Amino acid sequence: MTVESRVNKPESSLPEQNRRITDGPDDGVKRLRHAFLHHLFYTQGKFPALATKTDYYLALAYAVRDRLLQRWISTANEYTKQGSRTVAYLSAEFLMGPHLGNNLINLGLFDDARKAMSELGLNLDELLYQEEEPGLGNGGLGRLAACFIDSLATLEIPAIGYGIRYEFGIFHQTLVDGWQVEKTDKWLRNGNPWELARPEWAAEVKLGGHTEQRWDDKGALHVRWIPNRTVNGIPYDTPILGYRNNTANTLRLWKAEAPEAFDFAQFNSGDYQGAVNQKIVSENLSKVLYPNDEHVEGKELRLAQQYFFVSCSLQDMLRILKSQKIGIDRFHEKFTAQLNDTHPAIAVAELMRLLTDENGLPWVQAWEITRKTFGYTNHTLLPEALERWPLELFKRVLPRHLEIIFEINARFLEDVRRRYFGDDARVARMSLIDESGERYVRMAHLACVGSHAINGVAALHSELLKQDVLKDFFEFSPEKFSNKTNGVTPRRWIVLANPMLTRLVSSSIGDGWIKHLEQLRQLEPLADDVEFRKGWREIKLANKRDLADVIRKRCGVAVDPSSMFDVQVKRIHEYKRQHLSALHIIALYHRMKSNPNLDVVPRTFIFGGKAAPGYRMAKLIIRLITAIGEVVNRDPAVRDRLRVVFLPNFSVTNGQRIYPAADLSEQISTAGKEASGTGNMKFAMNGALTIGTMDGANIEIREQVGAENFFLFGLTAEEVGSLKAGGYRPADWVDRNPELKEVLNLIRHGFFSRGDGDLFKPLIDSLVHHDPYCLFADFQSYSEAHQTVGDAWRNPDAWARMSILNSARSGLFSSDRTISEYCNQIWKVEPVKVALLSQDDVRAEFMA
Repeated sequence: MTVESRVNKPESSLPEQNRRITDGPDDGVKRLRHAFLHHLFYTQGKFPALATKTDYYLALAYAVRDRLLQRWISTANEYTKQGSRTVAYLSAEFLMGPHLGNNLINLGLFDDARKAMSELGLNLDELLYQEEEPGLGNGGLGRLAACFIDSLATLEIPAIGYGIRYEFGIFHQTLVDGWQVEKTDKWLRNGNPWELARPEWAAEVKLGGHTEQRWDDKGALHVRWIPNRTVNGIPYDTPILGYRNNTANTLRLWKAEAPEAFDFAQFNSGDYQGAVNQKIVSENLSKVLYPNDEHVEGKELRLAQQYFFVSCSLQDMLRILKSQKIGIDRFHEKFTAQLNDTHPAIAVAELMRLLTDENGLPWVQAWEITRKTFGYTNHTLLPEALERWPLELFKRVLPRHLEIIFEINARFLEDVRRRYFGDDARVARMSLIDESGERYVRMAHLACVGSHAINGVAALHSELLKQDVLKDFFEFSPEKFSNKTNGVTPRRWIVLANPMLTRLVSSSIGDGWIKHLEQLRQLEPLADDVEFRKGWREIKLANKRDLADVIRKRCGVAVDPSSMFDVQVKRIHEYKRQHLSALHIIALYHRMKSNPNLDVVPRTFIFGGKAAPGYRMAKLIIRLITAIGEVVNRDPAVRDRLRVVFLPNFSVTNGQRIYPAADLSEQISTAGKEASGTGNMKFAMNGALTIGTMDGANIEIREQVGAENFFLFGLTAEEVGSLKAGGYRPADWVDRNPELKEVLNLIRHGFFSRGDGDLFKPLIDSLVHHDPYCLFADFQSYSEAHQTVGDAWRNPDAWARMSILNSARSGLFSSDRTISEYCNQIWKVEPVKVALLSQDDVRAEFMA
């Protein structure tokens, strides 16, 4: 029966809210169908003749949200009643991905929704792809935060995710003549059915201005901050549902608004632009993720943006404390706050300001509360990524916080001087203020000093933090440091992304693995089962066909699903070495052209990822990849065996199609540069084999899946250090490798740029004269590893066995395991069971 024929049924227009909310499971297909039709009429205001697919998606989304709300309200009620200790996860990014499919899975309604839509003549898959992906993150940092809040809810841990409601996200990536072009990401253009605005909980944020000091009659100093402008932060709440339980935690994102959005007097005087200027300036704080900071204005906006969401969030925690009648001296008992990298590090100074200036706590007590509240997760080994702000800029934006940081620093350095008497060099290194040239505030140092726990995100990364990046802080407070290897949620990255594999696995070992990923180990014996391997290969081929169809539609390139899908999708950066893969492709192409009869395994190289708008070298790497594709894909001599594709606008949505279809996962960063990586985990879970260096979580993946099921190449972190210490001369490596020299000459002579030898000159010159990430040193090893990959691919049965074992042994990399470690070792927080409220329960509260 179609939508049109259903709309005339009287039952279909019965308001859903008039039906009693029960304590039992969802009533299934019929109730969901009725709710869908209700929202199509009463929320969207459409009937089938006028409705679009977006209307149908929104109607279904609101129907599903109704089912979330009972859990959400019940969860909030339970946390409030118990005064539960709560995790506050502070992150500049939350790369959530589309909500509808994930919520259907967590509610156990996916099959019901498919059937309900089918009965109305609609295709659920088409509706799922109508959802605009929330533009709230860029890469691994934001996706990790999203996985973590999924796991927190699944493990029934009280938690709030705090971030920014970016109106336009980072950007929508398109390719024009092979170059990345950034366009506005209008993810909110059709509204967001999953969020609820909470203007009654708005927070006021001060910026700029100056401070005034006074001493009271007891000799205590009081500081008053006189800002030159204020901004209101409006919270928008999204429920984050646990898997098959009653817990629905909150993602609270802040939107910036002007206290007075419209100046009537200026408008009447004819100054129409001035009348709305305050609105424009204020709302810029939550317009775009990571505004370009090549200029001073961009730097100021970034700092103000980070402070904005941190201040709003800490004020919100104080509001919650007050509402639950918990004393401010117990702030650290109620909340444990995790700083997801250095972006929220200003929270240390802001909490001190709120406790001392706003609430009158003495400094020593406030500092004790602050240090017990915060934990700091470091996500980078790159010195340039450890944020620091010019002192004068910092003072213009946050004058009071600079004073607080000076005081923190003075007290901290007193301890350092006592511990390391006479070691002035160490004092200078550990200072929160970099005095070596232009003075800077070191945000990672502030996070280290103001936190009771510091962790890395992979075993190697955590060791390198202790040995290098944060060595002084480790030696000063070794008890603070630990490792928490990252993980990803199997609900999105297997169950939702790879439903055919999910059905095969669950039919073989049950579905307990969805919450206990270590149960995938039960698949190991099936790797030797002929029929299971056959089913595994068929699923992989079907996923590859789906991806090939996407590539054909979006890129205009036909790829062979039976070829090896060799995939590298991640943020574009020199240390991630997408250009190493590009050099190898050129070498492979050169071999095939030089020897037309060369026996080469057919390969499709698939790239994806965004370059930061101001990162010119990363954009040039994208252009090199697309240029190689333009040549290779048009060459009749090789195009049946070699294809190169750059799939634009890599996102969670695209990732859900790419990870299940990959045969080979490229994890080729320079050893010692990648903190962890999470894409490597998603690939392994879905049965892709890895070619990679001993970097980040690659090391632990190799340990888990077995060295024989991992294609290792390249220098180790120690060898990279030794090479550079001995005076690395990349040109010498070119001279010793004739094939590499031929590859560079092809690029230099314009073979991939229509004769323009200057196009890629900056990239080639950087490699030949500097090669900061040791591409040339690893090139031969990488090439040989790919030869081993090709040999393995020739035996489909053996490859399938390796693929199964990669998936079976990926249980360690569930974000559920990671979050359990945080809860037990850093946050000291316990699960809280949620009992569902019924309408009768709510009515009884009103009567009481």
